[in-house]
Amino acid sequence: MFISKKRFKMLTEKIDRLVTDMEKSRIRDYVSYLQSPKKVFFSNLLAGLARGFGASIGFTLLAAVLLYVLQKIVRWNLPIIGDFINEIARIVENNLRNSRR
Repeated sequence: MFISKKRFKMLTEKIDRLVTDMEKSRIRDYVSYLQSPKKVFFSNLLAGLARGFGASIGFTLLAAVLLYVLQKIVRWNLPIIGDFINEIARIVENNLRNSRR
């Protein structure tokens, strides 16, 4: 069974586009990256360190803002909420003092 010239040209153009698209997607680079265990290990290690560092910084900032807001609420002298928050602030301050020793 023979393929007509028109159909052959159309198939050739599609294959060329497919090859071009695959080269643009850099699949070759990705496959060579995956074949190197050292590269995969170190990039994942670095990504894990960055995530851990970001999470600890984010939690610290969130806790600082929360404590600041709680201190402001205590200064408003709300009867029940103020006493409860004041007790929490004292516990946190005592834990911070004890951890510094």
